[in-house]
Order: sequence, then C-alpha cells, then structure tokens
Amino acid sequence: MQARRSRKPPDHSRVEMTEIVLPEDTNQYGHAWGGHVMTLIDKAAAIASTRHCRTNVVTASVDSLTFRAPVKLGHILKLYASVNAAFHTSMEVGVKVLSEDPLSGLQAHCCSAFVTMVALDATGRPTPVPGLALRTPEERRRQRAAAQRRRSRLAGR
Repeated sequence: MQARRSRKPPDHSRVEMTEIVLPEDTNQYGHAWGGHVMTLIDKAAAIASTRHCRTNVVTASVDSLTFRAPVKLGHILKLYASVNAAFHTSMEVGVKVLSEDPLSGLQAHCCSAFVTMVALDATGRPTPVPGLALRTPEERRRQRAAAQRRRSRLAGR
C-alpha cells in the first residue's frame, strides 16, 4: 500500500514518441495501417503508465478510436501520452497522435485515445498505483474527465 500513498505529477509520466511511416506500415493507398497506429498508441500508453507506477502494466481497454486524418507514407507520426488519472490499480492514459508532413512541416491531428492500463505485481496480480499530484487546472480537468469516463465504462459492463 505504500505505493498508493505516494503521489507523482503527470509530467513525470509524459511520453513523446516520433516515428516515420515506412512502406511496410502502409496499405495499398499509401496510408498507415490503422492497426500500426493503434500499436504505437498502446506502446506510448504502456511507457507512460510504467513511468508512473514503475511496475509491469497491461492494457485493459482502449476507448473508441476515430481516425480524423490519414497518415501518409513518409510522414512523421508524433505521439504524446501521459497519465490523466490514477485509480486503485488502474490508470487512464491519454494519447494524442499527430501526423507531420516532413517537407512542409504541416501537422494534422490523426487521432486520440484513452487507454486504461492496469499495474501488476511480480506475481501478475493487480497492484495499487501511486496517486497523481495535480498542480494545474488543466491536470485537474483531465482527472475529472477521466473519472467520468471510468464511471461510464464501469456502468456499461
């Protein structure tokens, strides 16, 4: 229970990932496979949640994912992730994905996702996670929104 009493600010878990879209990452139209982008979202969420709790984590759920803009061959994918809320053994991680044209520098919001990650102890059982030390109004807003999404997810079970 000691881990639960400690608190960490969200910026300690922040992740910035960058990757170029290569031919093997694309479909016949020259756009990144949605599954490839989803894999990167899962990785970013895993890194952020591991940084927060410093233990193994697994993905419990991903809220709906809507692709707003295509990611083209040769574009740069930029992923930003951080823990929005810490519950008992789970965390909600927000992940935002941008696509950048490397020649013009223009960026487009590809998609965003909310990923629920569960912390595991050495035996593979869920274990308590540290709370969040919220310092800004934006961090408090994100936590409130995450708590509402969690209530909705649990009610839908």
